[in-house]
Amino acid sequence: MKLHTLLTSLTVLLLATSCEKALIPDSPAASATQVFNYLWQQVDERYSMFDVKNVDWQQVYDTLRPQVRDGMDPDSLFALCAAMLNTLCDGHVNLYGTWDVSRSDSVYRRFYTDDGIDINTVVLNYLGIGYHSTGGIAHNALCDGRVIYMRYGSFSSDITERQLRHIIASYPDAQGIILDIRGNGGGSIANIINLLSVMPSHGQEIYRSQIKAGPAHDDFTPLVPSFAPRNTGDVYNNPVLVLTDRGCFSAASTFAVATQAYDNIRLMGDTTGGGMGLPAMGALPNGWRYRLSVTRTLALDGRNYENGVPPDILLKFNPRTAATLGRDNIIDSACAIIQQRTKN
Repeated sequence: MKLHTLLTSLTVLLLATSCEKALIPDSPAASATQVFNYLWQQVDERYSMFDVKNVDWQQVYDTLRPQVRDGMDPDSLFALCAAMLNTLCDGHVNLYGTWDVSRSDSVYRRFYTDDGIDINTVVLNYLGIGYHSTGGIAHNALCDGRVIYMRYGSFSSDITERQLRHIIASYPDAQGIILDIRGNGGGSIANIINLLSVMPSHGQEIYRSQIKAGPAHDDFTPLVPSFAPRNTGDVYNNPVLVLTDRGCFSAASTFAVATQAYDNIRLMGDTTGGGMGLPAMGALPNGWRYRLSVTRTLALDGRNYENGVPPDILLKFNPRTAATLGRDNIIDSACAIIQQRTKN
């Protein structure tokens, strides 16, 4: 699988950037102008998402640069550099000082204000006290055993093909699966492949990726396709509804893109939070560190869904229903859809 080639290249890139601090002399006395200009230039030459962020990077410099003064206190300089990075609206872009870390305001607010899940409702009324845990997935049966409900909260929690097959075999009367990844902030790309390991596969392409390779905004390595994992056992052909919201970020969004390659999988809920560029680290002349996206991933339709993957079935979460009735309208609707599709 050519995904290995991309990941190997990226690993080399990450190792190279991790050594950057050793190549740059530790110079706490570096001027504010040097620090600001260096950070702007590094983003200008290495950032991979200018084409989808709709940001005029030169204008950002022209607006903020006049506020930089040599001799300004570190707090003020940090705030200016953070403001510059914040214009990218990218959750994979951060500035790390000795005493603080900058974050994207828009991504942070979207994650917590536009979330589409009430976890207490899910745990109490859907998973229930007798739920099971296999690998990184909490699961139980809904609708008298006719639907498997899987709650996968983080792609940092490993799941294997064998564990998935165990979960499916535990519910022999089930007619479909609800895979709930709402609020999943991402993690390991390897778990994307693992989650798809039991699904119908003929070696189809699932997405393409490339690495920023030069100083111009459109300088990239050739696109490298990633393919569906080959099945080693029975194939799961029943309907699978993947529940998404704006809290699905990074690997969770990449997984959402990958589901486009499967006829039996549909996304349901809200648009994901995006964030499909893998990040790399670097160092500034004064010793601060920065992180920025250096790859991009394109879906089968050729589009870059860095700002969010839209669902196949749009359905907004109803917090009032959860608060007053203890019901999750998205899970209930997904159950109804699976049962109706099975009848049809």
